[in-house]
Amino acid sequence: MTAPVPAPYAPQPPQAPAQPFQPPTGPWPGAYTSPIPAQNTNLGHALASEWTKIRTVRSTMWTLGVMLLLVLGVNLLVDLAYTAHDSAVSDPVLSPGLFGVMLGQLAVLTLGVMVMTSEYTTGMIRTTFTACPQRTRVLTAKAIVFFGLTFVLTSVACGVTGLINWAVLGGRSVNPADYSPDSGVVVVNGVTSASATEWIGATVGVGLYIALLGLLGLAVGTLLRHSAGAITTMMAVVLLPLLIAIFMPQSMRTVQEQLIKFSSPNALASLYRIPMTGDAHANGVVQLVSLAVVTALALVAAYAALAQRDV
Repeated sequence: MTAPVPAPYAPQPPQAPAQPFQPPTGPWPGAYTSPIPAQNTNLGHALASEWTKIRTVRSTMWTLGVMLLLVLGVNLLVDLAYTAHDSAVSDPVLSPGLFGVMLGQLAVLTLGVMVMTSEYTTGMIRTTFTACPQRTRVLTAKAIVFFGLTFVLTSVACGVTGLINWAVLGGRSVNPADYSPDSGVVVVNGVTSASATEWIGATVGVGLYIALLGLLGLAVGTLLRHSAGAITTMMAVVLLPLLIAIFMPQSMRTVQEQLIKFSSPNALASLYRIPMTGDAHANGVVQLVSLAVVTALALVAAYAALAQRDV
């Protein structure tokens, strides 16, 4: 009797011949096309990339943290100095916020410079331009992300200091003998107060001015591509006009007044209604518009330089 054939050796049904591998067809015969679907990039992708960069690097946390510490901490110290005296307020209620903002602006303009120059220092700029060859899109994304972040954060910080100053200095009785209409102090029913325009200038106005100043630092950093040189340039922009004006002779009085008027400290002081020029009607709008024009021109130059360079 014949033994049964084991299962592994049992006859198998015939199989169809294997088909040869066919690579995905490309735009021309023999070209390869990836099976992964391609997606056209846009400004939204660049914004997401720059937002990831700016919120994950330590320099952002340090510089903005220092800015908040200066704006809030110095304001509290000034309020303590005010409360140590029982005399009536001789300056606008929200004006103590100026002193912290004048120091905090230095941290913001430093961050504006480093948003661009740090990539040149580390060589990351080559990767950025390889991933996004449209260089104008890269600079636009950096400008939008940086401006939005600093404007919101600075405005909120100034709003907090404004509320603190309102609680400490608002509602104080004013001695008619000490009160002068040119002092800028708002008096309602015999007590100190703050008008709506004063609140807007001390919060949104200051936030807009500092964000524009940082955006100017971003443009200067794009032009110079060097952190130390760009930061030094921005420090000169902020401090030199006032320092030069202080030591000018009286024969150059007109030039001296213009330097003081458009200097950064006087612009911020005007937004707080305590201008250095003594003009009771100064509100900082002229200085704000002037800074916006200068920043726009610097950005145009940065776009032109970025388009002409190899890296």
